[in-house]
Amino acid sequence: MHEQDVTATDQNPNHERGAVDAGYCDTFVVGGGPGGSTLSTLLARKGHDVVMVEKEHHPRFHIGESLLPANLELFETLGVADEIAEIGIDKWGAEFVSPVHDHVQPYDFGDAWDKSMPKAYEVERAEFDRILFRNAERHGVRTVEGTKVVDIDFHDQSRTDDQGRDYHATVTTRDEAGHQKAWRTAFVADATGRDTFLANRHGWKRRSRKHNSAAVFGHFRDAKRNPGKTEGNITLFWFDHGWFWFIPLKNGVTSVGMVTWPYHMKSRQGRSLEQFLFDNIDTVPELKRRLADASLVRDVQATGNFSYSADRTHGDRFILVGDAFMFIDPVFSSGVMLAMQSGVFGADAIDTVLREPARAKQALKTYDRQVRHGPKEFSWFIYRITKPVMRDLFMAPRNFFRVKEALISLLAADIYRGTPIWRSIATLKGIYYITSLARLRHSLRDWWAHRRKVQPVSQDS
Repeated sequence: MHEQDVTATDQNPNHERGAVDAGYCDTFVVGGGPGGSTLSTLLARKGHDVVMVEKEHHPRFHIGESLLPANLELFETLGVADEIAEIGIDKWGAEFVSPVHDHVQPYDFGDAWDKSMPKAYEVERAEFDRILFRNAERHGVRTVEGTKVVDIDFHDQSRTDDQGRDYHATVTTRDEAGHQKAWRTAFVADATGRDTFLANRHGWKRRSRKHNSAAVFGHFRDAKRNPGKTEGNITLFWFDHGWFWFIPLKNGVTSVGMVTWPYHMKSRQGRSLEQFLFDNIDTVPELKRRLADASLVRDVQATGNFSYSADRTHGDRFILVGDAFMFIDPVFSSGVMLAMQSGVFGADAIDTVLREPARAKQALKTYDRQVRHGPKEFSWFIYRITKPVMRDLFMAPRNFFRVKEALISLLAADIYRGTPIWRSIATLKGIYYITSLARLRHSLRDWWAHRRKVQPVSQDS
């Protein structure tokens, strides 16, 4: 792909000129979340001059509080393991609650194929993201907060500054006072999360036709948690219109959210978000019991978790990191891990592009393959998780051909280290298809119902 494919100067009528020259950097990272902070830190360690710009100020509120065991190795790599452990509550597994089954089904990470990753954490994202961002600063990344990127101009040909450094893009930023700066850079990493800066600007963003949901969530004090070691485990509650998460945090607050389909959001019909959330909690007996004595500590909020992907992961002089490329339903808590892992892959790719231009195309091709792998493996299950056949399989797991161990490894995000789970995962998928065929009549009805549920509705509904 060539930079002229994404040049913004002439195509964007809002392009601002006259910005103050801010100087040069090897890599300009847009967004200071987990993906951007991970990539920036690792690039700085490799000796590159990195600028990372964040539109807000840390700490800032964010959802996505549940981490996975695969995150812990990344924390060690970044040198923040102790800081994260300090703010997190231990998460030894997950449990599932179904409205048509009379038991709670636990999954312990210690029962995975590889027993070396038995736990993860639940964290407040404001503190978690702050730790990663400040860690990037400690490693020499030049960080800027309260500043938005308003334009990225990729040049048709490489340009040279007065110190003989080649640059391929000019990034225009605007701070909260309205002051603009123009940064010259050799490479750009879009880590803007669901803002999807480049994908939105250039029309690459495609909403998933298989999945379409929104989340309504609140934070509660004095929710009833599991006893002892399992206090920090996440619980997933299925209900007729989607699923709920129940995530205990270390500060005594519990995050509770409903992920549901557009047709059900439309049924809100004038109710406040708080009332809508409570009305749906009332339909889930076990969740209602856990929240019987709980009180809200923050206003109920909503976010459109509309699943999407971009047409591309990279260009000659840019990459898309984490949710800037793809977002899928948060049912398996995979978002933070996928963002951070794409930051790891992205740092390797950018380092190669900058140091060994002859290998640039292959490095970016490898990055493309790597960042597509995780979402692909998670999404197969995510797109089916609310279907009765998949729910029944999750609620009655069996370990022949080690399929349960492989599934727990997937839930732990052990998908990049070569753990040999894929034959067993394929067997599990085969069981799903065979079971669906055996219930063909019901499966067709469920498929048609799901297709209706995921159709978009007006955002005003």
